Amino acid sequence: MNTPLPRRDMLALATATGAALAGLPAFTASAAPQRPVGAETVQSADPRHELWWQAPADDNSMIEQGLPVGNGRLGALAGNDPGHELLLLTDATMWTGGLNDTLDADGQFPYGRDDFGSLTLLARLTVDIPDHDLGAVSGYRRTLDLERGVVTTSYLRSGVTYRRQIFASRPDDVIVLHFTQSGGGRYTGTVTLSGTHGEDPAVSFGAALPNGLKYGAAVTAHGTAGRVTVDGGHISFAGCKDLTVVVSGGTDYAPDAARNYRDPSVDPRKLARTKVRDAAAHSADTLLRTHVADHRAAAGAFGLSLGTSTPEQRSLDTWERIRARARDGEPDPELEAAYVHFGRYLMLSGSRGSLPMGLQGLWLDGNDPAWMGDYHTDINIQMNYWMADRVGLTGCFEAFTDYCVAQLPSWTDLTRRLFDDPRNRYRNSSGKNAGWTVAISTNPYGGGGWWWHPAGNAWLCNTLWEHYEYTLSRPHLEKIYPLLKGACEFWEARLLTTTLPGTSREVLIADSDWSPEQGPLDAKGITYAQELVHALFGNYCVAAAALKRDNDYAQTVSGLRKRLYLPQVSPKTGWLEEWMSPDNLGETTHRHLSPLVGLFPGDRIRPDGSTPADIVDGATALLTARGMNSFGWANAWRSLCWARLKNADNAYQLIVNNLHPSTGGGNGTAPNLFDIYELGPGNGIFQIDANFGTPAAVTEMLLYSRPGHLELLPALPDAWAASGSLTAAPARGGFVVDLRWTDGRPTDVRIRSVGGRSTTVAYRGASRTVIVEPGASMILKGKDFVR
Repeated sequence: MNTPLPRRDMLALATATGAALAGLPAFTASAAPQRPVGAETVQSADPRHELWWQAPADDNSMIEQGLPVGNGRLGALAGNDPGHELLLLTDATMWTGGLNDTLDADGQFPYGRDDFGSLTLLARLTVDIPDHDLGAVSGYRRTLDLERGVVTTSYLRSGVTYRRQIFASRPDDVIVLHFTQSGGGRYTGTVTLSGTHGEDPAVSFGAALPNGLKYGAAVTAHGTAGRVTVDGGHISFAGCKDLTVVVSGGTDYAPDAARNYRDPSVDPRKLARTKVRDAAAHSADTLLRTHVADHRAAAGAFGLSLGTSTPEQRSLDTWERIRARARDGEPDPELEAAYVHFGRYLMLSGSRGSLPMGLQGLWLDGNDPAWMGDYHTDINIQMNYWMADRVGLTGCFEAFTDYCVAQLPSWTDLTRRLFDDPRNRYRNSSGKNAGWTVAISTNPYGGGGWWWHPAGNAWLCNTLWEHYEYTLSRPHLEKIYPLLKGACEFWEARLLTTTLPGTSREVLIADSDWSPEQGPLDAKGITYAQELVHALFGNYCVAAAALKRDNDYAQTVSGLRKRLYLPQVSPKTGWLEEWMSPDNLGETTHRHLSPLVGLFPGDRIRPDGSTPADIVDGATALLTARGMNSFGWANAWRSLCWARLKNADNAYQLIVNNLHPSTGGGNGTAPNLFDIYELGPGNGIFQIDANFGTPAAVTEMLLYSRPGHLELLPALPDAWAASGSLTAAPARGGFVVDLRWTDGRPTDVRIRSVGGRSTTVAYRGASRTVIVEPGASMILKGKDFVR
């Protein structure tokens, strides 16, 4: 029963994976980047996209105060102290642990930093300038320019204006710190690079983790009108008019199960030295222009305005503004829009050309992140990528796709060998085993952690499928098709036949499972699984038809889908049932909205008359019972559900709740806009999913889409009603939408096709069907929606 995946099958899957991932960058040598031609401006065009603070980060509070930079693989938190610049460097692949394929006594996975593994820091970089202590300077200001991807610090000392810029360049694969001044000042101090796993300070270092992962980092520096020397393990600089520091690093990780997720040809230390040397051969201005051009190109044309804030609000720094929004209760539409743009900035910085972002994205303050900084498959990794397509960052989604494709051979092997272990309470009682599934936690080595999560495969697949609905990309569909088919095969083997009580009707239900993360541990037919599998089967059938593959199997899956049990409303509570029981078997205000996956992110439950009214009412009643004040990601999910129900007031209030300032480790937004999750009194941790889920909710309030249907301003709150715009917003079905509104009504709408041909466009019950050829567009006016 627990036989390994036959070698020929493993090699076939791995070969297919390798083909699908051809061109996926890792830490590897690359051609010289293209440099911008001409005098392209590198200044920010919109001050609303600049966040600013009047104090540097405390070294002991970097996760709440440090400013993030990243090039999609290599990232850092910057402290910006004038006399002691600190960067905490990360690489997305810097993971301990491994395949973790020896189960615990209960048939579940071990979950520790050594067996399952953890994301860890790569290095610490400090630039010490002893005579620039914070107490000796004035006019301090630091900014995060979201449009350019640049952190800037400026201050005055002895009549001289000092300025530094920090950015993470994807084209050059380095992080650059550029120190300048005006007024005759000089820089004197030291640069120190040190590892976080016992390495001594050095201008470059290389080592390996206990799991065999090789890693390395390197730094170089140069200045003008002064002296820069290597002094032991440090770089010393003295009397420099300006200073440029370049750092890089990475690992020998490779997204290839057949090679045990390693690339033996990579020497990380040597490669890091090459990258910093090559980058340092160019001026800081050239590096900056190259970075800004790349960042802007990746950001695309997406735009968002939610209205105009007051001069008083604009005069406040970002942290004061967050606190004023909570204290005064007055809408601050530019701040609320900036939160969306900050989410886009994090996505651009953390999800390009490497592993996807897990619980903390690309940013750490130590080697012990909560829950290992892993990929939770029961909401967190999915929520991380709900935003990408909705805000025009289609390319950033690919890190998630490529991760799933690369893990498939290992996930399949683990499922075949271990899932039907007799100790596993979630094993298939049918005795059959096929396809693949995952654990609640996954790592980059094909391994699982904590408990088995049977329905996790369906949710991952549905998330991958939604990206196809936005893009209609055939290459993407071909890439994910083996995942969809394997998940269907798993569920074909897993589903059980039962007769509904009091009837002769036979239905298919999910075997024993847990409704995350509460209630009975082994209930059958939970709503969470039923809804996810119902969507999976439907998506697979459409995929098979689009690719003209496996028609017979698609017919089998379609037949299974028709027999699936779908949840009912409890006669006791009036809620949509979470379990196949009229009783509430869990916590009423629980953070997870597992039984509402058919409302969001799914589409089966719709308040448009296509879904039975009692189901919509039951879903609404359950959502109401869950409450309006939870953790950041839970609030974001609630907001998305209320947006689907067209309840603007509730959807907006939950966004406001997430903007509440976090103090003392409490739930809310930290000074640097990271979302903080309170584990206990005074114990707050950073979880990035709310930073992505909340922007997804904002866009869902302004534009709802599914293939064949667009709805304008479905949940527009009064706070944003006066005027606003949404530009270059992708819509499912293969369209991009530009939308302007005034006084709560759309005034100008442009629908551009990126593959779709026909869709219904609706607003407040009025609708019309438009036909737009791929590459063409259609303009509608507000009068087109007046009955």
